[in-house]
This record gives sequence, C-alpha cells and structure tokens, in this order.
Amino acid sequence: MDKKFLEESSRKVQTLLERAGEVIVDKESVVKLGVTCLLAGGHFLLEDRPGMGKTSLVKTLSKLLGLQEQRIQFTNDLLPADILGTSIFNKNTQSFEFHKGPLFANFLLADELNRATPKTQSACLQAMEESRVSMDGQSYDLPQPFFLVATQNPQENIGTFPLPESQLDRFLMKLQLGFPSREAEKSILSGRDRNQWIQELQPVFTPHEVVEMIEAVAGVTVSDSALDYLQDIVEKSRTLSWGLSPRAARDFNKAAKAYAFLEGRPFVIPEDYQAVGVAVMNHRLRHHQDLADKSAEQLAQEIIHSVPIP
Repeated sequence: MDKKFLEESSRKVQTLLERAGEVIVDKESVVKLGVTCLLAGGHFLLEDRPGMGKTSLVKTLSKLLGLQEQRIQFTNDLLPADILGTSIFNKNTQSFEFHKGPLFANFLLADELNRATPKTQSACLQAMEESRVSMDGQSYDLPQPFFLVATQNPQENIGTFPLPESQLDRFLMKLQLGFPSREAEKSILSGRDRNQWIQELQPVFTPHEVVEMIEAVAGVTVSDSALDYLQDIVEKSRTLSWGLSPRAARDFNKAAKAYAFLEGRPFVIPEDYQAVGVAVMNHRLRHHQDLADKSAEQLAQEIIHSVPIP
C-alpha cells in the first residue's frame, strides 16, 4: 500500500471525524465505527428510540463523504416497487422501460426499516449483498460506492416487524447512540439547529476518493497470527451461542482492516478486532437457553474478553 496515500487518507478521515463530532456530540466512538463500516464497504444498522439522533448521524456522514443521498421512510404500506423502481409501458417504443427507484443512490437511508412488512424489507437483500438488483429478467448495477444505512426502532415499539436473520446478517455492524451526557445534551439544547448545520457541511471526500479508500482497505495485510485470533473469537461465539456465520467472519475481518486503515496502519493487530467486535457481533448472536439472561451486547463483550490475545 502506498504510504503517502495511507497517511493522506488517514488525515482526511480524522478531519471528517472532527467535523462529524461537532454535529453529533459525545458520540465519537459510534461515529468512528460508522465510518469504519462504510470504508469496509459494508452497511450498518442504527437501533435506538425515536429522537436519539440516528437520522442526523446518517445525514452528517453522507454529507461529509460527498455522496448522493436518498431517504426512504419505511411504513407498513410501502411496496417493493417503491424502493426498487418499476417497469412502465412506453407507447412510443411499444416496450416496457424500467424507471429506477430511490435505491439507486450512493447513500441510502432506510429510515425505520422495521416498520415495513417482511416482503418490503426483503427488497433490499440483493442490493446489500451484490450491489445490483434484478427486475423483469434484467440486472441493474447500483451506483458505486453504494451504502445502505438503516435505522430501526426497538422491537417493543408498536407497529414494528422484526428483521429476519438473513437480513440482519447483511448488516456489517449494528450500532446504538444512546442518551447523551448531561453536558452534551445542554450543548444540543443551546446550540444551533442540527438540520441547518448539516446542510452547511462541506464534503471532505469525493465519491471517487471513497471508492479508492475502500479498495485500499482491501489491501491491508492480515498476518496468520491475527487470523488465528479472529478464528478463535468466531469459534468461541459458536460455543456460547448459535455463533457467527462464515459471512459474519469475513465481515469481521473486513471491519478490522478498515479500522486499521483509519488508524493509519497497513496491517491488522488484535486490538482492531477488539475495537469492532461488539458492533459486528451483537446482532448476529442468539443465546443458548442457559444464557438467556444476557443481552447480545454482553455476550459479545464476554466473547471478546475471554479469548486471549496471541
């Protein structure tokens, strides 16, 4: 990997994190993990109560990354065609023409994803896995880079449909913002309007530069000992719960490589796996009956802490 490119990219990422931190206060770790997920080429899920700043975080990241953003407000009457697009008959050409839906964007905010029915939720599956969609026997590539960031309300909220495991597994990370500290909340109450602030943000990157960074992340090296450490974590997860799938293990490795890139290193160390581990695992773990009293996040932390560093 080119050392100059790594240093320059790492410097600009730090600028991005600083500017995002001015808008999304007191949530530096969540913002950093969100950027890590995107540079790994993944999608992430934000789960929290309404009004916690989920949408503001997503808009801030898309603006600073210089990406074309589309937003879909998911409701229980939304149809797959409202997301993907539809074929309309053209009288002049006597043929059907495909009109692309809002999914065809660099950065898609799927707001309150779990308010839609499972049929509509599943419309995003192929796009998340392959960056393309198939309609009427034709395949259509999505713009690059393509990121889907979803927000969802807690399942106990009225009017929600739980995301199936096949959908959850396609999110590289699941993040939660939580309540701000008292001092941070005071600055929110007395500060500028966040929506106006976000509109005035200037991009730090161009879409082409984002693609270059994603390609560079793929070139971050992983030693055999680091891979052994990752496999130890994955195997441990399979003893305490239903465990991580091979796709989840692959995503775990990609996230660690992206985190190393953010830190300005062309190689992965065990601490990179520890930094991203809970966010990668917490939506993929399912307890055995005797561990039902623990949350998925607690279980993920237990797995990380119980595996010795080589």
